[in-house]
Amino acid sequence: MSSVCTGAVALFFLGMGVFGLVAPGALIRPFGIELSVPEARAEVRAVYGGFGVGVGAFLAWAAIGASGELRSGVVLTVAVSLAGMAFGRLVARAVERPSAFYPSWFYFWVETLGAVLLISCA
Repeated sequence: MSSVCTGAVALFFLGMGVFGLVAPGALIRPFGIELSVPEARAEVRAVYGGFGVGVGAFLAWAAIGASGELRSGVVLTVAVSLAGMAFGRLVARAVERPSAFYPSWFYFWVETLGAVLLISCA
């Protein structure tokens, strides 16, 4: 079961990462951000694309190849990172008060669910 949970979160990161590499403007558009210069698109490709693919690959390896403390360390690291992202959205809610469910609250719940899945399956 733990490999299934870890694999599911890995697929999410891999999907987001590939999408970020291929279509950075489309990925970030729901947040109202325009990527009008190459440097901005490069940044999204790096952070959402490359980082997403890297984390997804790391989690996939944890799901199918790693074991013991190393596997637990990978899973816990990503879980804490997701929880930190969700916390950042709570801070944004207190400071900025985003009005719509999507994208801010949607991704808050995606990140929270991912963190809970990883922790419960570690």
